[in-house]
Amino acid sequence: MSKRPHEYDKDRAGDLDVTGRHQSIPVRPRKEFSRTTLAAGAVLWRGDLDDPESVEVAVIHRPHYDDWSLPKGKVDAGENLVATAAREIREETGYDIRLGKLLGRVHYPVGQRTKVVYYWTAKVIGGEFTPNNEVDELRWLPPAQARELLSYDIDAGVLDKAEKRFTLPATSRILYVRHAHAFQRRNWAGDDNLRPLDKKGQRQAQALVSLLAFYRPHRLYSAEPQRCQLTADPLAMALGKDVTVDPIYGDQAWLHSMTDAQQAMTELIDAGGTSVVVSQGLIIPDMIAWLTNQGRLPLPERSIKAKKGSTWVLSFHHGDLTGADYLPSPLPVK
Repeated sequence: MSKRPHEYDKDRAGDLDVTGRHQSIPVRPRKEFSRTTLAAGAVLWRGDLDDPESVEVAVIHRPHYDDWSLPKGKVDAGENLVATAAREIREETGYDIRLGKLLGRVHYPVGQRTKVVYYWTAKVIGGEFTPNNEVDELRWLPPAQARELLSYDIDAGVLDKAEKRFTLPATSRILYVRHAHAFQRRNWAGDDNLRPLDKKGQRQAQALVSLLAFYRPHRLYSAEPQRCQLTADPLAMALGKDVTVDPIYGDQAWLHSMTDAQQAMTELIDAGGTSVVVSQGLIIPDMIAWLTNQGRLPLPERSIKAKKGSTWVLSFHHGDLTGADYLPSPLPVK
């Protein structure tokens, strides 16, 4: 029997856009539809992905709707979508998380508006569920049982995509960040490497904390230019970690010793865990193109962008690139 359509509008089903291992968020996600309500959530999981029988996912019961769904919630003013997902999960479930793969987004009508929900995978790393006004029950279930309990086809589809991602668990991730906005070169008379961030860049650097901290990075690296280091500093302070500064992560290394730059990236991937690398606009697209040519995730060249302040979340399974998510801005969604 088909599950019912989502939430308020019981007569119309939604659309699921969570196909593919390359996902991106639009620069202005509110502009996708004429009247958009943005939200974000996750497929929460626990267990060991190398032991599929140990993996469970969380399904929540919302008494207001009397339904079983995946944790999610609406964007608050001043938030990016990642911050929304983490906050809503904490409020609804009580759990702290490590974000993983962006699964994509779903959309469905709610009255005269279109609700758009972005979903990630998220591993539970702490916290405890306590019943609250929004969620009165949470069940941890194997994916097959969770799928049967979910009230909506569209949520079951999101879970299907998460389960597919679980079959190639990330053994390492690179959060590949282009430095934030800096004073333009034509307005800077000194050493180009010393150009500082402008006001927009300072806002971006601060906002990157809420975008990247929930990936729980283990290590931080920066190319040599001051604008790269200043982009990394707020995150380093928030996490209580040092930033390793090395020219090998910058444009000049790519121009003068491409092989060495590729080797440095390979070593970061092989080290495992999650690393942040703050870099520049020449090397990032070329490095990603090189990585896609090495593995199982080819990306069209036109899709490899690198706006200032943007982040690529690159997922690797034992060295193979298996996921690439593009987050174009850390600033609050527009």
